[in-house]
Parts: sequence; C-alpha cells; structure tokens
Amino acid sequence: MSTATSDIRNVAIIGHGGTGKSSLFEQALVRGKVVPKFAPVEGGKSVSDHSPEEVARGISVHTAAAHLAWNGAKINLLDTPGSADFIGDVVAALHVSGVAVMVIGADAGVQIETAKLWRRLQAAGKPCIVFVNQMDKEHANFANVLADLRDKLPGSFVPVVVPIGDGAGFSGVVDLLRGTALTQMGGQESPGTVPGDLEDTIEEYRQGVIEGAAEGSDELTEKYLEEETLSDDEVRTGLAASLHANLVVPVLAGSATLNSGVACLLDVLAAAAPAPAAADGAPSAFVFKTSLDQYSGKLSWIKVMSGEITPDTELVDTRDARKERITKLFTLCGSQLVDSDGLAGGDLGVFTKLTSAATGDTLAQQSDLSYPPLDLPQPVHAVTLAAQSKKDEDKLGQFLSRAAEEDPTFKVRYNGETRETVVSTMGELQLAIVLERLKNAAKVEVETSVPRVAYRETIARPSGAEYQHKKQTGGHGQYAKVEIKVKPLPRGEKFSFVNQTVGGAISKGHIPGVEKGVREGMTAGVLAGFPVVDIEVALIDGKEHSVDSSELAFSLAARGALRSAIEHAKPVLLEPVANLTVYVEDGYLGDVLSDLSSRRGRIQGQEPVDGMLEVKALVPQAELLRYAIDLKSMTSGTASFETAFDHYAPLTGRLADDIIKRSQEADAVVAGR
Repeated sequence: MSTATSDIRNVAIIGHGGTGKSSLFEQALVRGKVVPKFAPVEGGKSVSDHSPEEVARGISVHTAAAHLAWNGAKINLLDTPGSADFIGDVVAALHVSGVAVMVIGADAGVQIETAKLWRRLQAAGKPCIVFVNQMDKEHANFANVLADLRDKLPGSFVPVVVPIGDGAGFSGVVDLLRGTALTQMGGQESPGTVPGDLEDTIEEYRQGVIEGAAEGSDELTEKYLEEETLSDDEVRTGLAASLHANLVVPVLAGSATLNSGVACLLDVLAAAAPAPAAADGAPSAFVFKTSLDQYSGKLSWIKVMSGEITPDTELVDTRDARKERITKLFTLCGSQLVDSDGLAGGDLGVFTKLTSAATGDTLAQQSDLSYPPLDLPQPVHAVTLAAQSKKDEDKLGQFLSRAAEEDPTFKVRYNGETRETVVSTMGELQLAIVLERLKNAAKVEVETSVPRVAYRETIARPSGAEYQHKKQTGGHGQYAKVEIKVKPLPRGEKFSFVNQTVGGAISKGHIPGVEKGVREGMTAGVLAGFPVVDIEVALIDGKEHSVDSSELAFSLAARGALRSAIEHAKPVLLEPVANLTVYVEDGYLGDVLSDLSSRRGRIQGQEPVDGMLEVKALVPQAELLRYAIDLKSMTSGTASFETAFDHYAPLTGRLADDIIKRSQEADAVVAGR
C-alpha cells in the first residue's frame, strides 16, 4: 500500500567531499531499522558506496537512494557525491527533493563545495537544514562553524541542537526542541543530564529558535511580540513554516559514526521538512536519473508527479509518444531493488527495462504533458578518445553511449571535421573514472589527446578563375568549363551562390551541378583543409559539350575553379572565439584577469552576482582546451565558468602558421592509416 503524499519527505544529502554524508546516510538507515548495523564506508560494504570505483577511491561517485519510516513519515534519502565532477547527480537529487541536508565538517566549516552548493540552493529557493558532522574529530568546534556559516553564507542560521563538548570531549547533544540531552557511549545514544556549563548557551540558542519560529506566521509573530515567548507546539509548527518559506536554516550537530545527533535530524525531517507537492488525477512521473545494473538492466529513477502508479500502469514517454508498460515497480536500498505495490504522488521509485525513457523524460497518460527538465551545467573538460585496437571501436562506442545515458553531464560526439570522438566531462576525476571502467569492465584500451579545434578558412580579397574538366575514357567522355569570381562576405554570412551567365553559355540543367561542386569544394580549404566560409561565388561563364557534359563534369570543374580562385584571393585562417563567463571570488580576480590576458582574451565586463564576481570575456577556443584544469588550480577550486561559441575571427602570423603545419601533419597521419 502506498504512503500518503502528506507523509512523504524527499531529502537530498549534499555537501563538500569528506564531510561524512554517506556515514550519515548509513546511520540514518540503522536508526530507521532498515539495515541491522552501521557499516563504515571504508569497508566497501555500506549501502551507499558500493561500486568498485567508490570502494577503490573511498568517495561517493553515484547517488545512493533508500527510505526509512520515522515518526509516521516516509523519509526518502538521496546521498549525493561531494565532488564537483559529479554535480549532475546533485542537481537531479535536488530537483526531486523538498529539502536539502547540507553536511559540514565540524573541523573544517564552510568549504569550497559548501559555498557553491549554497549558491545553487539560493537560486532554486530550496529549503535547507545544516548538519554539522564529525563533532568528535580533532579541532572540531561548533561555535566556530556557526560563525563561519553566518559570515560566509546568506541565510538565518538557527541552532536547534547544542553539542556537548568538542573533539575528544564530545559526548552527545542537547535537543533544544525537546529540552533533553542525548549522550552517546559506544555508538549508543540515551537520555542524559543537561550539563550545567551549557545553560547560558542553551538559553541563547533556545531564544533564537523561538524567534525563528515566530517568523512562520503573522499570528506567531504577533504573539511573540506581545509575550516574548511561544509554546513548544508553536515553536515546532512555526519552525516548520519558517523552513518551508526558506526563512530559517535549522542547524544540528553530531557524529554520524558515533550515532549521535542522527535521531534529532530525523525528528526535524519528519516534523518540519515539506511534503512534496503532487497533483491528483491521472498518473505521471518524471525520470530524474538513469543507471545500468548488470543484473536488472536499465533502471529509470522516477518521481511520481501526479496520481498513483502501480505495477501494470501504462504510460507514454511524451518525448517520442512511445508507450511504456510498467510491469514491476521498485524502491531502492542502495544497490538492492525492493518490490513495491504502489507509489503515491510525490514518492520516489524505480522502473526497470523501459525501452525509450531517458533522464529528463516525462511519463504520462497524455502525450502533451511535459515537466521541466533538469537544469544541468554544461561539461567543461574535453578530450578525444580513440581505441588502440580497431576491433574495439564498436565496443568503445557502445560503452560511451551507456556512460552518457547514465550521466547527462558526460557528453559524447563525433566531430566529422576533425574526425575525432570527443568526450566532455565536468572535470578530470569524472573522466578518470570513465576511463577506469572502460579499461577494467569493458577491457578496452584507449588513447587520449587534446581535441583539435574546428578552424575555418575564408578569403580577404576578390579573385577569379576558370577551370576546364576534360576526360576521355572511350564512348562518352566528361567535359565542362566554368569561370567564376569569388569575393569575401561579412563574417557570419557563410555562403552565397550567384548565376551571372548570359546567353545560355551553360544549360540551365547544369547550373545545379556547378553549385554542388562549389559547396563540395568549400568543405576543405587550401591552407589546412578546414571548411571555407563567408564567401560569395558568382558563375560568370562556361562552356559545355552536347554529348560529354553532365552534372558530374560541371561539379568537378567548379571544384577546380574554386580552389584556384581561393588560392589567389589571399586565403585567411579563422579561429573560433568563445564567449566566456567566469564566476570568481574577489580574492582571485587579479589572477583570473591576468590569465585571461595571457590567453589572448578580451575582457567585456565584470559585475557582482550572488556573492561572486561575474567576468565576461571573448577568448579564442584554442586557449580554453585546458581551462577547466587551470582555473581549478588557479582558484583552489572555488571558481566556475561557462562557454558558448560567439564568432570566428581572422588568425595570422606564427600562430596561424603553426596550426596549418599541425593540421597538415595530422591529415598525413590519418591518410597513412
């Protein structure tokens, strides 16, 4: 029987790597009696980090899902990776969650990914709860972390838990919502006595909780102003309302590995986290993630957006109007599929072996319904891949397609101009893990290299040429003669063909052959074989033979005439220029601007955005091939960037000469294979 929508809590666990998110996830499942005992993530037997790459590296690479029952609520937990390279999983989890739990290390405070994820939460208006974890670690200090939060992040941070001691002296927490102490001993938590030396701190924080709860409604605000206090029930309902409205950020603390503070977090989630908004009526779902299981095949992770979904429900993938029959329905507990007999609106689950559905798709009973897609960032790090053995090329292609299906931030494309397979990722770590899986699981060895830039060629002045194609092979031969003029067009106008012949010098039926030959000739210029753009070609005159002329003959003659004309029209190399936007902290601005100048960048402006500086610049694409790596190093991983093609610009001198030489050498290698 499905859980009522009002009792569902969808929660994304997010945060900087190494803050103990997976341990918190694991311990929550222990407290909810989903698993019998706590399994440290380092042992490779935890519910969350179980894949070979996660066990080998000791980090989360994929989102893990599970649910537990707590105080009448069904809490769906999504444990997300902490590395920015896997931000796609975080975006997907936040998209279907009503609240985020930001996990922060008690010894480290606000870190790089904390700040970046916080900006994402603020932009989405997503409510958040902070859990200060690892209170038992050396140098842990709750007061310092709270001050760090208030100093570096926008928001009203309200502690609802007070830790008892720090570091080696940590022994439990005081729950301000219940006024009770919970002490821990050997991984067990039990009621204890509130320490006398914490009374002033507890009173200060308790007052902050009441003030935060008073913001939940006009009635509570009015009562607080009149009486300067609220009842316990009013505090709980007011805090929930303030959290839903994103007016306060409850702050809890504890140690996941010691099983301390976890129950308090679950209490807050069950009582105060928002239930999902789901419509009544016909069943529909949104696919927020796809994974591939070696035993169960393709798994489509879904959120039920309306109605109730049960096994044997028939839905349509509204992207291509293809029917999908739901024969079985599951929930997840890490890598384990758990049978479900039904999911209500707002709940999370899994469909298996859907033929069409992909991440971001809407499944519904009416084909005109479509839910908003995931707001995924574009990958910023690109390399070319080539199988070392030709017999592995098909296997490589299949593997890359599956990898892209599992992670939409992993992009694969074949560049026909440069004849390269290019993969794009969010960073080096994401790429490294794909390559490891490719080698270890698919048994394919590959070579990687920096992608070739898709340059263009054009002309700088008008020119003309004539060309005669004549070939006799016995019987009908081939004959055509064309005269053309070429001139440059403004940048971005691409191509124009004009027929200026008079007196029927070339029959009307042969004119398309001339234009076809010109277009074919433009696919490879005279400098380095790059496509030719921004030229006008005028057909001036020509000559034909009553028997031997054909469309093919005129096409070949036009190609020869075009090449000759371009050679005498001062051919010029064009390089693609990107519109680059960098988001950087003020302290790194000087380094970023200096670096952009060294990359031949032209700064277009800068302005403050969400606590960062937004720098816009026009930079040649060739200068950005390693920018993701270099910017990360330059700014300690705090900056991010976006690029989009802007225009092509002339390139001359030594840089152009070097590109032409490298292109000719690369073509020679390809031709020799």
